[in-house]
Amino acid sequence: MLQNVNCYEFKVGGSGDWSVPMDPNANNYNQWAERSRFQIGDTLSFHYSADKDSVLLVNKADFDNCNTASPIEKYSDGHSVFKFNHSGSYYFISGVHDNCVKNQKLHVVVMADRSHNTKTGASPPPSPSVDDVPPAPAPAPAPSGEEAPSPPTGSVEINPTPAPSQESSPPKNGASSIVMSFVGSTAAFVGSSILLGF
Repeated sequence: MLQNVNCYEFKVGGSGDWSVPMDPNANNYNQWAERSRFQIGDTLSFHYSADKDSVLLVNKADFDNCNTASPIEKYSDGHSVFKFNHSGSYYFISGVHDNCVKNQKLHVVVMADRSHNTKTGASPPPSPSVDDVPPAPAPAPAPSGEEAPSPPTGSVEINPTPAPSQESSPPKNGASSIVMSFVGSTAAFVGSSILLGF
């Protein structure tokens, strides 16, 4: 797995080898994909003998049935790199039907973009203002045949809570959230690297 800014290049199966699994009953590629976290912009590289195999991007029905007749995309250069451009499921099978039947196929799920457009530099949506808060509902009328309770008599004292002073709260800006986002991302990457033994 190689880092390229915020995107990664994953080698299919961990090694990059696109071939029939040693145990055709095992689902090695899908087990590997379930342990990986793919995101939009990441790439997946396949290494294989160009004169003996290929990689097909297919729909779910063709994946399930190993149908090689009508792929969405076909790669046959021996070193194919596929870039994930949206979240959701991607289905890859061998271009050789018999290899696909022996579980040379891969289902990848790409996670939704949770970056809130920080990669593009867009600012987060504004916080709701007091004007956005709906008014409190009016009290319900008394049931028919009953009188509504009378309002309290006497004077009512209103003690509003004072607004916070400018001195007591630090100014809010996007820099602190960017720093915290970077620190959190770095910690997550280091933690996952330690767990995976990289």
